[in-house]
Amino acid sequence: MREISVNQIETTVRDLCIQANRFLPKSLADCIGCAAKTEKSPTGREVLSDLVRNLEAAETENLAICQDTGMAVIFLDVGQEVHFTGGSLTEAINKGVARGYTEGYLRCSIVSDPLERVNTGDNTPAVIHTRIVDGDKVNISVCPKGFGSENMSGVKMFTPSASIEDIENFVADVASKAGSNPCPPMVIGVGLGGDFEYCAYLAKKALCRDIAEKNPKKLYADMEQRILEKINKLGIGPQGFGGTTTALSVAIEQAPTHIAGLPAAVNIGCHVTRHAHAVI
Repeated sequence: MREISVNQIETTVRDLCIQANRFLPKSLADCIGCAAKTEKSPTGREVLSDLVRNLEAAETENLAICQDTGMAVIFLDVGQEVHFTGGSLTEAINKGVARGYTEGYLRCSIVSDPLERVNTGDNTPAVIHTRIVDGDKVNISVCPKGFGSENMSGVKMFTPSASIEDIENFVADVASKAGSNPCPPMVIGVGLGGDFEYCAYLAKKALCRDIAEKNPKKLYADMEQRILEKINKLGIGPQGFGGTTTALSVAIEQAPTHIAGLPAAVNIGCHVTRHAHAVI
């Protein structure tokens, strides 16, 4: 049994909140830079060049990439040989989020009740997804999620008679209806299988995959590419000004499901789909 102090979890979460909001994953930043050169629309190229300059300024000045520093979504893979000491794991995570957002001068956007709308003042509580895995390590992913893109997401409960094309068209339709609202170019996470809530979890998790990685199953990797092509033919373009770069990446995560169902969820990320990771 390996003992890990929850104080170490708190500090790590604090650092990851700041890192994720200031530095975009390299593969995504490189993809935006590449798109600035290959986009066919002159206005689109100019917009993408502005996005590149924004990323550079955020890194140079130690500022947040975007004013919407998001709701803190935490994916926590806990080795079953780990024993946490020193207090509550959940409290430590939320303390880490609070420190990251207040000490990192990040905008606090969380309200304590969906109808009463009182800001908590420190961006807590976080959304925490905990999974018990083999081993004696803790893998932490902090994925701040802005709501301009989150609000454009969708779920559809297909029946097993749905074709692959039906699913692809559904994802493209969600992106089409989103239009300029998610600050395109978008990153698209798709969850297939599970049940109503689990497919949404899969879609969120798909957004945290490095965009350089494709689904290991050829069936889904091919779907990812076809959906990306369909979305980029919509003509929405960077920030909605028209062009050939409406999405940068599509990632699909799949899971077993019931014989009578085929749940599908689409979670849309903006061009700053942020995530930072650490292993303790």
